[in-house]
Amino acid sequence: MPPAAVPDDVLTTPFTDYLLRNAREDRPAFTCRTFPGPADHTLTWPQLLARVRGVARELRRVTRPGDRVAIAARQDLGYVTAFLGTLYAGRIAVPLSVPTGRTNRARLEAAFADATPAVCLTSEDFADRVPVAARALEDIEPDDAEPPATVAMSDPAYLQYTSGSTRRPAGAVISHRALVASCWQTTQCYRADASTPLVGWVPFFHDMGLVLLLATPVFLGSRSVFCTPMEFVRDPLRWIRLLAEHPGAVTAAPNFAFDLAAEAAGELADVDLSHVNSLLNGSEPVRADTVENFARAFAPFGLPRAAHKPCYGLAEATVFVTSAGDEGATITTFDGKPHVSVGKPYGQRIRIVDKEIQVSGPNLADGYWGRDDVLAPDGWLRTGDLGFVHEGQLYVTGRLKDLIIVDGRNHHPQDIEATVEAAHPSVRRAAAFGVRDGRGEGVAVVAGCSAPGEEVETAVRRAVSAGHDLPLRALWLVRPGEVPRTSSGKVARAAARERWWGENGRHD
Repeated sequence: MPPAAVPDDVLTTPFTDYLLRNAREDRPAFTCRTFPGPADHTLTWPQLLARVRGVARELRRVTRPGDRVAIAARQDLGYVTAFLGTLYAGRIAVPLSVPTGRTNRARLEAAFADATPAVCLTSEDFADRVPVAARALEDIEPDDAEPPATVAMSDPAYLQYTSGSTRRPAGAVISHRALVASCWQTTQCYRADASTPLVGWVPFFHDMGLVLLLATPVFLGSRSVFCTPMEFVRDPLRWIRLLAEHPGAVTAAPNFAFDLAAEAAGELADVDLSHVNSLLNGSEPVRADTVENFARAFAPFGLPRAAHKPCYGLAEATVFVTSAGDEGATITTFDGKPHVSVGKPYGQRIRIVDKEIQVSGPNLADGYWGRDDVLAPDGWLRTGDLGFVHEGQLYVTGRLKDLIIVDGRNHHPQDIEATVEAAHPSVRRAAAFGVRDGRGEGVAVVAGCSAPGEEVETAVRRAVSAGHDLPLRALWLVRPGEVPRTSSGKVARAAARERWWGENGRHD
């Protein structure tokens, strides 16, 4: 699949040069919308540069070149200036979540132990919750003169910690070259320019949110308008209304977000979605019924069907690998099942080796922080994802490590999960995983259920047996929201297996 090449001038221009160029014009740069209200908080490009310089000045005072700088702050304008200020200072950013909740704290502690940051930039009310010296972003004054660091394009810009769906989180080392390459790929695929708003709510510590909502606006000189993930969860239509307010917008979210928005569409009124540029659907498997339901729900508001663009990426490729283009979502039936294409590459190459997707290009990470393993031997990254190419389009079928093999037959967990979720109206999110006991290999499922009982359990077991010719070795119906997810909202199958199968004394 021959891609367009990333231009040499892009691969040799430091990221901070774009920020300096944008600051010549007094235009809105980043807007954080808060609720209730709503209220918008905006920084212009000159204001942003002054704050970035202030962060850089403070970091140079307390750190040395090569030091890692953790960012564990609220998703607001402070997070933006913290990340950009770290790159401006020539330090290595480590974007993380705030230290709240058991899962977040555990992930944060693992990242701190791995990256060993010298300092943490955080929101004032979290300063006493991080395990290293903290600097409250609210206390850092702007600066009008601090110069940018001189960096090589091969130098690390930041560590992108993986979401940990199949293993312990690891820090992918993203160079300055990989960052600008990924921004270029995004803008080329969606025909974005300085007039294109980037809109959304995906967290900045996740690669999708970081590149689309924080880095790409700097690369383009366009405007970013965002809210927090929690504000989206409280009302998914806040995301849709933001898109309507900013014609030509590009946005991105995992598949589950499209389901939540479609379910709430009946409460929407008086919005025009006819000018939406692109809604990128990635980070977890894209389901055909999600594409159809979302199109049906928002067609009355003028949303072009082709605006819904399934895509595929991973932290080790900065974020971007393939995406649907102007054609929108392509759904093709194979072996009696609908599969959603995740499009084609832009600025990199892909190949399929023994059913595994492999990637080569300037957007690849250089490795994992503190480890000897190399991500891309001979220029190719083994993604661990399974897939195939049909008529120039990539189709992702599952994770190599998640693949369930019973009696010599391969079963993709997302197929079993879809069957479980369709088996009864009270079942929501499910996690399917392979297990082993005295009877050999089998399948177990944990499913969120609003009304657990014998009727639901029977319906689920019958559906899996009929649809996959598999008896369930174990089934747990838990409260909605208890099925573990990664930081990006993907089902964390390894965590579900460890918690339920392990707790019941059935270790491999």
